[in-house]
Amino acid sequence: MNVSKSAPISKGVLLGASLGALLISGCAKKGEITYNGITAVRSACPAVAIPVQTGDITLFNPSSSHTEEALDVTAIMTNVRSTCDDSTDKVRTDITFDVDARRADGGAARDVTLPYFVVMMQGGTQIVSKRIGQASVHFEAGQARAHVSGRATATVDKSAATLPDSVRKLLLRKRRAGEEDAATDPLSRPEIRGPLQRATFEALVGFQLTDDQLKYNATR
Repeated sequence: MNVSKSAPISKGVLLGASLGALLISGCAKKGEITYNGITAVRSACPAVAIPVQTGDITLFNPSSSHTEEALDVTAIMTNVRSTCDDSTDKVRTDITFDVDARRADGGAARDVTLPYFVVMMQGGTQIVSKRIGQASVHFEAGQARAHVSGRATATVDKSAATLPDSVRKLLLRKRRAGEEDAATDPLSRPEIRGPLQRATFEALVGFQLTDDQLKYNATR
């Protein structure tokens, strides 16, 4: 579903895409970009990450209290991994992750549902899509720790994640010593940097936090 304006995710806590991260040193492959002797491979597959301050969640009882005595359940998201299929006109990224939870009271068996999101970001600033899922953690009687694995899927049009030929040609154009732009980083040119940024996507996954939970993570 589309993200609402009230969703507690802002540009300040989302990991922006770094254009420099697109230039990964490697052997010549399809999609390679060579500049000043450096060979780089750019993929339509998005980078995958956990946004800042959304990789852990804390529940209190009562929820209005943030004291140590009111601490109920804590959980962290770890081992985020992904596989990507860009063989069709839709680039599909499948994400898996683990949730490790701990409760303060190891009494009766208990189930706790923790919401999480998967967001597709374009250019490090624009939210293209957002979906909400739920990770159900089961605590056995007498056990204070629990573990569950989760998964999420994100898709993007391959055409949107592909660099236009005109921009690619500008990047690949050989520059000779003495030319006016020979010493200029092509990524500093708006006609290159803009399309490159728009064709850059990130798939972000994290806990769907309330405003109070996000503030707690940011200030503790």
